[in-house]
Amino acid sequence: MTGRGQTSSGDLLELVRSGRATTRGALQQVTGLSRATVGQRLDRLFRAGWLREGVGGPVDSPLGGRPSITLEFDDEHAVVLAADLDTRHARAAVLTLTGEILAEHADTLVVEDGPDVVLGALGRWFGELLEKAGRPARAVCGIGLAVPGPVDSETGRVVQPPIMPGWDGYDIRGRLARAFTERTGAGPVPVLVDNDANLMAYGEQRTGYPGCSAFVLVKVSTGIGAGVMVDGSVYRGIDGGAGDIGHIRVGADALCRCGSYGCLAAVASGGAVAGRLAEAGVAAASGSDVRDLLAAGHPEAARLAREAGRLVGDVLATVVTLLNPGVLMIAGDLAGTAFLTGVRELLYQRALPRSTAHLDVVTSRLGERAGLVGAGALVVEHLYAPERVEERLLALGV
Repeated sequence: MTGRGQTSSGDLLELVRSGRATTRGALQQVTGLSRATVGQRLDRLFRAGWLREGVGGPVDSPLGGRPSITLEFDDEHAVVLAADLDTRHARAAVLTLTGEILAEHADTLVVEDGPDVVLGALGRWFGELLEKAGRPARAVCGIGLAVPGPVDSETGRVVQPPIMPGWDGYDIRGRLARAFTERTGAGPVPVLVDNDANLMAYGEQRTGYPGCSAFVLVKVSTGIGAGVMVDGSVYRGIDGGAGDIGHIRVGADALCRCGSYGCLAAVASGGAVAGRLAEAGVAAASGSDVRDLLAAGHPEAARLAREAGRLVGDVLATVVTLLNPGVLMIAGDLAGTAFLTGVRELLYQRALPRSTAHLDVVTSRLGERAGLVGAGALVVEHLYAPERVEERLLALGV
């Protein structure tokens, strides 16, 4: 491989990180660069602290000789902060560059209190978590945030979010960056924002199903949304609206929080199930309450969750027919046996056999941490992309 796309220090780091070339000799072979040039470009990565030498690899030559020294991405030189917002609670963490959670905190945080209050609280959480993890604020290279609404990935702003009043068009990146600086005294860091279902899909696909080229995750909590991964990348649509299946009309007359009638979320989300339970005299106000009732074996909650699963499964039959995924993952508050049973009943009844012949319908592996893992990975992939590596190396003066 030759050309600018395979010759920069950033490209060499990408080859090492991906495992495609982990010795100097392998890098020479893959890129066509000379030994001296490879050495010069690797030296910049060593000086930045992004690369380290590992143990010697096997001897390739039948004549013997010294083993090749392997190269490794040094995941200890920085950390990432990540947060996952839901409507009434949030979770935040400090993660290594390879996704290991070093410190974590979850608590009530009401999204309807508005972006200034919520993002200010996250800034405080981040400061406390860094102390808990024993890492200085200067070690943070970026922040990732998952939000329960459609996001324009170019600006990081939510676009007409039905369940995030007061957030439409708000400068989330700028406010969260300021909240981090105000709490820690550290300089500004990049902030990336994406939809929660997108980031859950990103985390789950990368950690559990890296070989799946078409992956769909459906989150059913207060609302309903889907994250779609195609060839390892999130499919967002033109302006971040892809996957918003909670607002597909299903023929019911229930009023949705978006202002329309008959949306899937109005009859089959955790919030909708909680509302029906409350009407029956059961104490339930949110999807998390329904989750707790399901865990306790509450029969009416299980019945309603199965009904909701059938409604979602009917819509997912169209999704599966359109996208032909290898994995369909159900996540969120309702992602239990009763709901999954309902999904499968209608999905396999309505979808063509060819669409489901090679489909695995599963539940989340990462659970409540999926959004955190996905948000952290999004930051790392952004900051260590080849073109951005070059910009950052120049800024460091190496």
